[in-house]
Amino acid sequence: MLAPDDRIPGADVVPPPPRRAVWAAYWAAAAPTVGFIPLHLVWALGIPLFADADLFDPWYTDGGGTYLWTLNALALLPAVLALALVRPWGLVIPRSVPVFGGHRVPRLLLIVPGTLLSTGLFAYTAMAPIVAARTWDHPGAIFSPWTVVFGIVVFAVWICGLAIATHSYARRTRPPAS
Repeated sequence: MLAPDDRIPGADVVPPPPRRAVWAAYWAAAAPTVGFIPLHLVWALGIPLFADADLFDPWYTDGGGTYLWTLNALALLPAVLALALVRPWGLVIPRSVPVFGGHRVPRLLLIVPGTLLSTGLFAYTAMAPIVAARTWDHPGAIFSPWTVVFGIVVFAVWICGLAIATHSYARRTRPPAS
């Protein structure tokens, strides 16, 4: 709930998220931070865990390391988005934030990225079994195909949680019918 000094007109009319949406958002935040980032962080540090070291090293040197660091940083954004969908600061920007503090968060600012991200992750994950099948015994495969299998599970949790939390946020913040 909003602190008394963070209340702005109309902000308290948004009902709290249902418990299932809160759990879904927490799972959607955990998927990238616990399921995705740790392994990718190991790779970003140049450690070829579950990878062919002879193929990993040249790939890593030729931009793979930068790619992995960027991927790790970008994976934090969906975790913050998932939490914003169920926390009060997803409705009203905390007063401690300079310039924007105390203002309502535009609902589409969270709904559009939540929808696009869950849809994009779904499309990406739907392609993963095809990629895994094509690279399973390929001599040029850098990473073990089992990492794709693990990734499908992590992404399934991520997709479902984010979709549920986004849908809940969209319903809760919908303007009343006139």
